[in-house]
Amino acid sequence: MARHPTFAPLGIPTFRRLWVSSQVSNLGGLIQAVGAGWLMTSLTSSHGMVALVQASNTLPIMVFSLVAGALADSFDRRRILIAAQVFMLAVSAALALTAWAGVLSPWGLLAFTFLLGSGVALYNPSWQASMGDIVPRSDLSAAVSLNSMGFNLMRSVGPALGGALVALAGAAAAFGVNALSYLPTIWSLIRWQPETAPARLPREPLGQALGAGLRYVSMSPNLMRVMGRAALFGFAASSVLALLPSVARDMLGGTALTYGMLLGFFGLGAIGGVAVNSRVRARFANEKVVVGAFAGFALGVAGLALGTHIAVSGAALMVAGACWVLALSLFNVSVQLSTPRWVVGRALSFYQTSVFGGMAAGSWCWGLLADARGPEQALLAASGLLLLGAAAGRWLPLAEFGTLDLDPLGRFREPELRLDLRGRSGPIMVMVEYRIAQEDTEAFLALMQIRRRIRIRDGARQWALLRDLEDPDTWTESYHVPTWVDYLRHNERRTKADLDSYEALLALHRGPERPRVHRMIERQTVPLYDDMALKPAPDIHH
Repeated sequence: MARHPTFAPLGIPTFRRLWVSSQVSNLGGLIQAVGAGWLMTSLTSSHGMVALVQASNTLPIMVFSLVAGALADSFDRRRILIAAQVFMLAVSAALALTAWAGVLSPWGLLAFTFLLGSGVALYNPSWQASMGDIVPRSDLSAAVSLNSMGFNLMRSVGPALGGALVALAGAAAAFGVNALSYLPTIWSLIRWQPETAPARLPREPLGQALGAGLRYVSMSPNLMRVMGRAALFGFAASSVLALLPSVARDMLGGTALTYGMLLGFFGLGAIGGVAVNSRVRARFANEKVVVGAFAGFALGVAGLALGTHIAVSGAALMVAGACWVLALSLFNVSVQLSTPRWVVGRALSFYQTSVFGGMAAGSWCWGLLADARGPEQALLAASGLLLLGAAAGRWLPLAEFGTLDLDPLGRFREPELRLDLRGRSGPIMVMVEYRIAQEDTEAFLALMQIRRRIRIRDGARQWALLRDLEDPDTWTESYHVPTWVDYLRHNERRTKADLDSYEALLALHRGPERPRVHRMIERQTVPLYDDMALKPAPDIHH
C-alpha cells in the first residue's frame, strides 16, 4: 500500500528520530510556557505584564533570527542545533532552581523567557533549513506539515499536563521538566551525521552574509509579499496566546488547569488544520487559503472575546488553531520552495523575523489595550484587524508554489587568468557585450530587466546597461563585485531556473560568437599589492 504523502518523511530514519525527539522537547516547552504564564498571574495583576511573557519569548526571535539565519547558511547546522539545545537546557535548569528558591520576580521571569526565546531564535533557522538536507524536495511540504502537526499534537496535551503539574507541584516543577526534555533532542542530533559537500570558496563574513540575504529577499517579490502577510498575521493572531492567561483567570474565573485546557483546545484545532492542510491546498489557490485562514482566525478570536463558558471558548480556539496552522505552514513552505539552498537559512530567518516580530509587537499592544479597555475589547479589535488582513490580499497576493528548479546551475567554470589574482583582489568590473537587432530591442530590454534583478539578487553592484552611440546594435551590460572571490560566488549562485532568461538573451544575440565577457580589475592610484604578477601565456600550439 502506498504511503500517505503527509507521512512520507517519517519513512526516513533520520527525520523520524529527530521528529520524535523534537516532540519531547516541544512537550517540555509547552509545559514551561504554562508555568511561566500562570506564574506571572500570581506575581502581578497587570494584563500588560502577563502579555509580556509571550512578547519576551518572541521578541528575541525577531531580534536574533537574522544573525542565526546567516550562521545557518555559513556554519555546520548540526553544531548550531546542538549548541542551541544545550543553551536552552542550562537556562531552563537555572529558571527551575530560581523558581524553586522563591526568589523569582516578574522581571526576572521575563529575563529567563527572553533567554529561552534567544535559544529558539538560534535553533529555528538551522532546524528549518535542515529539512532540505534530510528529506527530498518532493517531501519538503510534508516535512513542514509534520513538524507543525507534532508541535500541535503536543499543544493538545502539553498545556493540560502543564496546568495539572503547576496546580500540583508549582511552576518550578514545570521548568524542571522542560530542562529534561532537551536531552533526547541533543542525543538525536549527536547521532545525526549529515553529508556535507566541501566548501570551494571561503566563508562569507557575517555582515556580508546578512547583506546578501537581505538583498536576495528584497529582490524577490514573492518573498516580500509572504513577509508582509506573515507580519500582519503574527501581529493580530498573537492576541490569543498573549491574553489567554487573562481570559482563563478573569473572563472564565478559572485556574492554571483552565489555562492549560484552553491551550489544549487551540492545539487540537491545529492538529485538525494539519489533517486537512494537504487537501485544502490541493483544492484552493494559496491566496484563498490565506484569506480563509485570516477570516477563520478572526471568527475564532471574536468567539473567544464573547464566550463566557469554557465550551464556547474551546470551540473558538479550535477554529483559531486550525487557521493558525493553515496560514503559518503555507508561509513557511512558500519561503522554502522559493529560495535556493545557499540562502534558505537567511530567507527563513527574515520570515521568522517578520512573523515573530509581529507577534512580539502585537503581544505588547494587545496587553496595553487589555489594561485600558479589558481583554474582551482587545480581542475584538484583533478580530477586526484580521479581517483587514484578509482583504490585504488585493495588494499583497500570495503566488502559487513555483515549479522553478532552484538547484545550482553548475555551468560556471573559473576562467584562466593571465593576472595572478588573489581571492581578496578587487574591485572587479564585468562587462558583457551583446549584438541586438533594432527590431529585437523591446524584447531585449524586457529580458535585461530580469537579468538585472538576478544579477543584483546574487551580489552584483552598480549594474548598468549601455548602448553604443555609433553602433546602436552593440549593447554592454556592466556590473561590479568587491573581490574576485565575490565574483566566483556570484556565478555559483546561479540556479537552473535562471537559465531560461539567459538562453532567451542568447537567442536574440546576433554576433558571430557568444556574447563577449570582459573581466577587469579596477586600478587608479590603488597600491598594487599581490595581483600584478603575470602568468605565462598558454601555448596555443601545444
